[in-house]
Amino acid sequence: MSDERRSEILAIIDRKGEASLAELCGLFPDVSEMTVRRDLIQLEQDGRIIRTRGGAVSVRNLRDSGAGYGQNGEENEYLLRANTNRGAKDIIARKALAFVEKGRSIYFDAGSTVMALARVMPDETMTIITNGANVAQELVARHNITVMMPGGTVNRNTLSVSGPLSVNFIENLNIELAFMSASGCSVDAGFTVSNIYEAELKHTVIARARTRIMLLDSSKFNKSLLFTLAELGQIDYLICECEPPEDIARACGEAGVTII
Repeated sequence: MSDERRSEILAIIDRKGEASLAELCGLFPDVSEMTVRRDLIQLEQDGRIIRTRGGAVSVRNLRDSGAGYGQNGEENEYLLRANTNRGAKDIIARKALAFVEKGRSIYFDAGSTVMALARVMPDETMTIITNGANVAQELVARHNITVMMPGGTVNRNTLSVSGPLSVNFIENLNIELAFMSASGCSVDAGFTVSNIYEAELKHTVIARARTRIMLLDSSKFNKSLLFTLAELGQIDYLICECEPPEDIARACGEAGVTII
């Protein structure tokens, strides 16, 4: 029954291009909102949709528009994510750039939002550590930036390197500033991702960094994935393109987190 319902949900999202959670719950009144959320999570993990704040968009719709596909026409999961909420990510990148200072050791997490920051980085003397293969490629083109990468296994969906080798590498570093990313953010679960190795690496970076800045577009709010990488209070700044939901803003305020 669950497979049939997910197929119906996917058909609706593919036909419309996107659908809200409220709309889907109205179309499936015999199941709970949590069940519909779990269906969307599974469909996203299957690579069929991309969840957004309050709903989901169709991967097929993005494919037909030409976004997220390589020259051979094959689907590229990272590019699909990179082309979602691009305007929001550019706004976040411009805000984050104000924290960048010459001569510092900075960690750049993997992810399309941090990648937006990498694209606008000035060519000044600094050391940047990153587990993002695409971020490293972008930054190494600057003559004055020293780029360091940990070893590990590359995730095709995120172009990130993670695993025990990465964690061991980070544990031996002193990081002045870390720009982090997450796939979900909620009051109860904190910042979350779907990959246990990425969660462990992000958690280690946050523990080793003096200043921790989370870059998060609004589509990630009130989403909760399987693994928590940090509680809300374990970061110093939260940068987003708009005001977060009231419950998240209140929890951040109580934890001493500055929202920008």
